[in-house]
Amino acid sequence: MSFQSLGLSDALLKAVSKKGYTTPSPIQEKAIPPILEGKDVLASAQTGTGKTAGFTLPMLQLLTKTPAQRRRPIRALVLTPTRELAAQVYDNVKEYSAFLDMKSTVIFGGVNQNPQVRTLRQGVDILIATPGRLLDLINQGELSLSKIEFLVLDEADRMLDMGFVRDIKKVISLVPKNRQTLLFSATFSKEIKALASSMLKNPILVEATPENTTAEKVDQTTYRVDKSKKTALVTKLIDDGNWDQVLVFTRTKHGANRLSQKLDKAGITSAAIHGNKTQNARTRALDGFKKGKIRVLVATDIAARGLDIPLLPYVINYELPNVPEDYVHRIGRTGRAGASGNAISFVGVDETEYVRGIEKLLGERLPSSVVPGFEPTDTIEQLKAQAAENKRNHRQSRGTKQGQGAPKGGGGSSRAKNTQSRHRRKS
Repeated sequence: MSFQSLGLSDALLKAVSKKGYTTPSPIQEKAIPPILEGKDVLASAQTGTGKTAGFTLPMLQLLTKTPAQRRRPIRALVLTPTRELAAQVYDNVKEYSAFLDMKSTVIFGGVNQNPQVRTLRQGVDILIATPGRLLDLINQGELSLSKIEFLVLDEADRMLDMGFVRDIKKVISLVPKNRQTLLFSATFSKEIKALASSMLKNPILVEATPENTTAEKVDQTTYRVDKSKKTALVTKLIDDGNWDQVLVFTRTKHGANRLSQKLDKAGITSAAIHGNKTQNARTRALDGFKKGKIRVLVATDIAARGLDIPLLPYVINYELPNVPEDYVHRIGRTGRAGASGNAISFVGVDETEYVRGIEKLLGERLPSSVVPGFEPTDTIEQLKAQAAENKRNHRQSRGTKQGQGAPKGGGGSSRAKNTQSRHRRKS
């Protein structure tokens, strides 16, 4: 099938050709026709399947059927969970609307809102936004959703995971009931199905890949290794294999920072991205990674969501996620657009239950092996004892510091009460 056979306009076909695409992907082939027919669509598609073009192209075509108004009220809203994904969708909308009389912009938090507000006041047809900044500007009276014709929720499963369900419901209450709604999600959980039933009208169900499956071209393996040896193992694999462009996942922001620092000390250029990083820092890190200036990007699940990294060869789960679906999202970063990829997971003795959950979700066993020199020796009992000791040491350390800081004589308590009293008066 060709893009011409999907019924797209010449202007859109010209834009698609300019990007070098000739054949639609499965999600585009399945989603574009019903969207052009005006139907609501519930689509299961992971990042890297071409889903952005799957909703952008037909949305643009339908919007052009009505001549642009002089003041250009917002007629289409695309909600995304992260800043990175919002910027990526915006870039795609601009590229595909290059030969159309269509204006678009993107808004998200973490940056000064003033430039965003100035653009909105000039009038836009299509708005790409993250929920937080969108509702902030609505509350400030800087934009209205009363003329929305299209509402798109991209990566809706991640938005629910990040706690945006109340924001989404608020947005839905602000847009016209007579609209076309498209919901894209990597998985169809009970929560996603409940959300879809509340906002979609007789939706067409579209699935690009079987639910909760991983890319066929991703070579998955697990290495059993002690927690204390993981940093040395990731360093050895990257050094010995002379790997470039490695995306490493950690569970926490602090863990990402620590690992990045250790990799730098080992002579492996790296950068950490997570929610505590500024938008500029995240953009610089991603740009350096794509250009090959940074070999390793260490990320948390939320920060990595929506990253557009073409032909990424390696994903390493330094720590396994405790939610099996997140494993699918993580390794979906590689093996995209027909290319092969490698997903490697480090499994400590305390993470074996996570492996079982992932295998149950996938319906297959993950290959398991040991790297010579990194044979695991930890036991659950040892880890529990170590955790208990660390907890005791932490409590003792806090107690010592408090004791050292206590004033002599007995007047400290009255001074503390006086201070508290002053604070209450000030408030």
